[in-house]
Amino acid sequence: MEHKPLVLVVDDEPGILDIAQMYLTREGFRVAFARDGQAALDAVAQETPALVILDLMLPQIDGWQVCRQLRRASNIPIIMLTARDEDVDKIVGLELGADDYITKPFNPRELTARVKAVLRRAAASANTTAPPLVRVGSLSLDRVSHRAQVHAQPLELTPREFDLMWTLANNVGKVFEREQLLEQAWGYDFPGGTRTVDMHIAQLRRKLAAAHADDVTITTLQRVGYRLDIQT
Repeated sequence: MEHKPLVLVVDDEPGILDIAQMYLTREGFRVAFARDGQAALDAVAQETPALVILDLMLPQIDGWQVCRQLRRASNIPIIMLTARDEDVDKIVGLELGADDYITKPFNPRELTARVKAVLRRAAASANTTAPPLVRVGSLSLDRVSHRAQVHAQPLELTPREFDLMWTLANNVGKVFEREQLLEQAWGYDFPGGTRTVDMHIAQLRRKLAAAHADDVTITTLQRVGYRLDIQT
């Protein structure tokens, strides 16, 4: 019997749970539910889902805290679900380690597409044949441990930031359009969502600057995309 991936949906709105179950089940997933933050943590510990869809506004423990605690223990894929259409909420969620976000109200087909894309990216990351270690100037990236360093000091990157940095670092000097980065770094195969690339590039620049990686520059090419350059 074919094993169906388990998706844990964490939300306290019955309508959201019903819609998610209907569409995810149609696409071949098993679905489990949790209606508050503590129940979500318990469910992950007991059932080990393939992916978590996590609402931010939850009783007992909010989604940010749940995401933080999950990231301390595992790299389980997380899609943040939020009723707010504010970049700051998305950035905070991504900084805590979420792999993606979707804003309520959402198109159920988009939700299932994002679930599939995040799972594909997670599988590709686990099975990659690329060299496990890349060094670009003062920056080094270890694909196996998902760890980054600058000047031999730890550089804290979220899973999404790491994958984006990995793609750029393996192609120094190559210009990527935003859509190409969505596909190659994160495995997206549907249009839209390019603003998240800009948000992550901004976060990477901030972290590289804070770590004094002065020889590593992410260059913007207006109306085109981004390129990683090394200053000699």
